[in-house]
Parts: sequence; C-alpha cells; structure tokens
Amino acid sequence: MASKFSFREGVSLNKPPLLCGENYKLWCIRMKFFVDSLDKEIWNVISNNVFIHMSENNYALSKNEIGHLDCIAKNVIVSALDSNELLKVSYCISAKKMWDTLEKYHKNPRSV
Repeated sequence: MASKFSFREGVSLNKPPLLCGENYKLWCIRMKFFVDSLDKEIWNVISNNVFIHMSENNYALSKNEIGHLDCIAKNVIVSALDSNELLKVSYCISAKKMWDTLEKYHKNPRSV
C-alpha cells in the first residue's frame, strides 16, 4: 500500500525537482513553478539577469538585495542538480549563467 503513494526524488513542495540529465524540458517547467512559489524576484534573477533595477512593486532593488536574491537562486539551482549536472555549472558566477549553461548543454551538448 505504501508504494502506491511513493514519489521519485524531487517531487515535493519543499525541495526543488531533481535534474539527473534526463527530461530537461520537464525539469525547466517544474523549476519555474517551484522558484515562483518561493519568490517571483528569484525567478526574475534566474531568467532575466542579475541586475534587475525595479521590482514587481516598482521600487528599486539595492545591489545588496540583488546579490542576496542571486545567492538564493544559485542555491536553489544547485540543490536541484545531481553531481554530474552540478559539475556543468560549478564555475558559473550567477544564477542566470547557471541556467543558460544548463540550457545550452541540454539543447546541444557538443557546443559547450
């Protein structure tokens, strides 16, 4: 009976979906929903750029706030990667660069 309700790794409201090298498109969709549920500004840091000047509420974010959001975003991303995937982004200095690197690798692994 317990196996009927068991979930694979990463299916949780409290931890991000796990990328193990397969189903990258599905992982991206799930990650967007997961990160949005934490804070829309974190998703903006990942998808747009680290240097967001205005928040959703139209107030300016300080460099410290942007840096803090980027740290959170990087932590969420690395928490969602197995060791092989983590090695692909370990050199990246921003969440945006991590996201872009994963996308490039999974769309065309030979170009990275």
